[in-house]
Amino acid sequence: MSVQSVLETNRASGRGTLVGYFPAGYPTVEDSIDAFVALAENGCDILEVGVPYSDPVMDGLVIQKATEKALENGFKLDQLFEVIRGVRARVETPMLVMSYYNPVLRYGVQRFSEALKESGAQGMITPDLIPDEAGEWLESADLNDLDRVFLVAPSSSDDRVAANTSASRGFVYSVSTMGITGERAEVDKLAREVATRVRAVGKSPTCVGVGVSTGEQVRDVNSYADGAIVGTALIAAYEAGGLEALVEKTRELASGLG
Repeated sequence: MSVQSVLETNRASGRGTLVGYFPAGYPTVEDSIDAFVALAENGCDILEVGVPYSDPVMDGLVIQKATEKALENGFKLDQLFEVIRGVRARVETPMLVMSYYNPVLRYGVQRFSEALKESGAQGMITPDLIPDEAGEWLESADLNDLDRVFLVAPSSSDDRVAANTSASRGFVYSVSTMGITGERAEVDKLAREVATRVRAVGKSPTCVGVGVSTGEQVRDVNSYADGAIVGTALIAAYEAGGLEALVEKTRELASGLG
């Protein structure tokens, strides 16, 4: 099932959507495969597979430490596709890779796209890329039938919201707060405004990330958007208590889906 069809099916049935982020290779390749499967089996409708990167400008401390650990343990970009294949062999949950663009450029955009398709991923989220500079990725995504997800932030101009929404396929990533990712005691009220702006310019689904960390917040986000994206809270749970704690946190978040 495609990313967009999951979002639309859940919305039509009155159920929210939970997108779970976890870094590939954290703390090891095999451990991350088990973590993704646990997310899928305990309430996550879509999996967001993070690519460890040495300069994660958008990521908060928890995610930074996790990706640094993966790199310290020898993670190489080729292993991203090993992780995706390992997860795909066990669950059918749609997967989107979340990657800064530099590793993709170094790997080769067409080669990366083909590897995404072959391994079983549905597409890619590119937090530091805008459609104006994404010609090769857009072309490769079309050739390989891959989703491409661009971000919209509270600071985005109307023209930028329109351009990123138009270029996105799968969903549009609405950033709820200015700044880096991480848990917030209260998901920024700007999230609702951003999601509303995205919906005003097109019919693309939009999911809200950055700051979502509780089942209550998952429920709130799904009341005005098509899905809630959670990363930091899941990684913090895993770091504190391993797979068992990750399962418990995923189920708590999923309790907000209705």
